[in-house]
Amino acid sequence: MLPEMRCPLPEDEPQRISAVRSYEILDTEPEVEFDALTRVVAHAFNAPIAVVAMMDTDRLWFKSKLGLAVPELDRKIAFCAHAIMCPRQPLIVNDLLNDRLFADNPLVADAPHLRFYAGAPIVDPSGYALGTVAVIDIEPRTFTDSQRHTLSDFATLVMTAIQARKRALVLERMAMTDYLTGIPNRAQFDKTITTEIGYADRSATSLSVMFLDLDGFKDVNDRVGHAAGDEVLREVARRLTQEIRMGDVLARLGGDEFAVITREGDQAAIAAMARRFVAAVQKPITLSTGQQVNVGISFGIASYGGASTSAFALLQEADKALYEAKSRSRRVQGAA
Repeated sequence: MLPEMRCPLPEDEPQRISAVRSYEILDTEPEVEFDALTRVVAHAFNAPIAVVAMMDTDRLWFKSKLGLAVPELDRKIAFCAHAIMCPRQPLIVNDLLNDRLFADNPLVADAPHLRFYAGAPIVDPSGYALGTVAVIDIEPRTFTDSQRHTLSDFATLVMTAIQARKRALVLERMAMTDYLTGIPNRAQFDKTITTEIGYADRSATSLSVMFLDLDGFKDVNDRVGHAAGDEVLREVARRLTQEIRMGDVLARLGGDEFAVITREGDQAAIAAMARRFVAAVQKPITLSTGQQVNVGISFGIASYGGASTSAFALLQEADKALYEAKSRSRRVQGAA
């Protein structure tokens, strides 16, 4: 049990936490850019311990670290909790053991018996301190003004890396998201199916794919126009999204074609899912003009394993099943 320690909170703590979360960096895997910066920081200050850390609600999480084994610290004992209180300047403690604020800290009073801390806040463009770049030593030290400025410069570089990382995430999502419906696109579908097949092979779990194709969509486009057709696609995507289970993936492959990836292997359960899709899509769709249109949906299902032993074979089987379903639908309509 940790000793009772005073943990300061910035006045804008809720907004600061929101800023931290917005960069989507907490609990991510190690990354070359941040590890390289941490090594350079440790070398620049000849420090045995260097960290790039994010201050979460109740913990200090290390995005990158050198000389520490733990992945995070309780915020109550984190020196960085004090460093973020003054976003515009580093916090320097030459001798932690002789500082009344930190002398009783278990990291100081007990192993590893830390003695020196210097932390520069990582400040985002809105002025929120997300965390710190810090160097730590087991011996007391002094820090020159030049070193203070250098540490702050490193914190600025880390913030630049965090922003670049976020921009890359946004661009990746844009590349993997259907612009019209907001659900995953064909590129994301292909990536996901490859990942899911790998998981199914390793864990011997079930995997199925359902191809979905709208019936009567071309007629809507021809009668009401392509803008109305876009509304229909958005509404169909919304309805299908409401019907899929947690963990399933819905994607738009292009045109009026959709697909679902599910770890469900029970054929009765998959058929029940398909019936829910059909029922949801068949309900009248009210356009922004007030006009109502109707579309239907056909589906083809394939399960991984057996004859489908690769992504190509699985998708080919699902496509064949969809083609047969569409053919049956046309024959029924023709007979009518």
